[in-house]
Amino acid sequence: MASRRTGRDPLLRTAFFLALAMAAVVPRGLRAQSPDGSSASAPTYAHDVAKILFDNCVRCHKPGGVAPMSLLTYDQAKQYAPLIKYRTGLYPKAGTMPPYYLERNVGIQEYKDDIRLSPQEIATLAAWADAGAPKGDETEIPAAPVMKDDNGWTIRPDVVVKSSDLFMEGGHPDWWGEIKPIDVPLDEDRYVAAVQVREVNDVPPGAASQTAVGGRFIVHHMIWSTVSKDAEGSRHSSFWPVHELGRNADVFDPGAGQLLRAHSQIISNSLHMHSNGRDTHAHLEIGFQLQPKGYKPKYPPFNLGSLGDGQNIDIAAEKDHQELHAYQVLTQNTKVVSFEPHLHAPGERMCLEYIWGTHRETLTCVGYDHNWVKQYTYADDYQPLLPKGTILHIVGYMNNTESNPEIPDPQNWQGSGNRSVQNMFIDLGRRVAMTDDQFVEAMEKRVEKFHWTKNDYPIGCPLCLATVATAGPKPADLMEAEVKAGQQDQQDQGGR
Repeated sequence: MASRRTGRDPLLRTAFFLALAMAAVVPRGLRAQSPDGSSASAPTYAHDVAKILFDNCVRCHKPGGVAPMSLLTYDQAKQYAPLIKYRTGLYPKAGTMPPYYLERNVGIQEYKDDIRLSPQEIATLAAWADAGAPKGDETEIPAAPVMKDDNGWTIRPDVVVKSSDLFMEGGHPDWWGEIKPIDVPLDEDRYVAAVQVREVNDVPPGAASQTAVGGRFIVHHMIWSTVSKDAEGSRHSSFWPVHELGRNADVFDPGAGQLLRAHSQIISNSLHMHSNGRDTHAHLEIGFQLQPKGYKPKYPPFNLGSLGDGQNIDIAAEKDHQELHAYQVLTQNTKVVSFEPHLHAPGERMCLEYIWGTHRETLTCVGYDHNWVKQYTYADDYQPLLPKGTILHIVGYMNNTESNPEIPDPQNWQGSGNRSVQNMFIDLGRRVAMTDDQFVEAMEKRVEKFHWTKNDYPIGCPLCLATVATAGPKPADLMEAEVKAGQQDQQDQGGR
């Protein structure tokens, strides 16, 4: 029987040393040498590479950082040049660095906190490694960035709370349960602009992963809410975005801040932990970035929607290129704020598209890494604006073969289940509902901003051009006619 990998790290170590060996055997006579020892036409660390690393990598790849190695100096970066080429060249698959898997050349490309390297940057790092990682002129090396003491936050939290201590034994089965309620030290109701949940544990920096899923994390996810009582004793509950392993922060739509009530408690509605292969102590920290005092939301509280299918997950053993599908009909005009695939180990990719009448359009496609679950928040004025009656459709792409290093044993069929070695298929992205007037206003604002005419194609907004003024009916009348026509198309198709 073929041996099964227990994680990605053995694969990476093999690729790393193979790349080192290949770099070592390239005859130096094949490179045109400059006086500083670099290839005449090759990128150098000083002129080309240091800036890429400083701008994109050293926030994590620094002494004492969460990443396995520091890349702050030339000597540090040089020894990892083949691995840098390999990991950045994986884009947009699992394992790529930086860990952000948004695909180019399909759908919307404008997102908040987009940390992708450009194709040119990826090519530069590869050419630098292939040339033997030349240093170049030391005087050209930019000043190393000052490391901010952000303590791991990517938002600016005004309120930070800490969970009770968690412990997961190495090799122990998955665990589900609850944590003790956490008091939020807030004396007045405030709206939240962004929230971030992060796991802090005692896994040493640079420690190799011991399991196929989880990496350095033991908390797979936490579904959580806040509860409070008002002066009359009435109980209020608010659900917040689900925390997942390696997940980035939630930035709410500027018009749809989430209310955090005074004297609230954080309640875990479901906490799932899995082993990362070593005895690990951890806790969760939750940071809230508040809106200014006096802020009032324009839209109702955010809506996670319910786009997914846990009933029909059927992933065959030893088979690649398998697909899962799920659909949802929007009952309200909707602004899609973010897209967040939630799969398990076999998941390699997910796409979000919409169907409006006879029109079908892909909005976003992303690679998936079960050790770094990411959400993709659309930039302001690029969020899809979809009329009621639109069908949202997600497609998941599964690889249950030996070529997927996340799979413990591809000989096993996989269906729906809560364990990390079973499967889920959900879009956990956020949305806001809009009235007809708000919907028309948002489309008209977008048309005005981008100076669209009837000759343009506004991706993610099938009715935007209905708001372009013409000599005919008013924009609102055109939109109403389009909505009725689209809904009729949906009914006609459903009847066939």
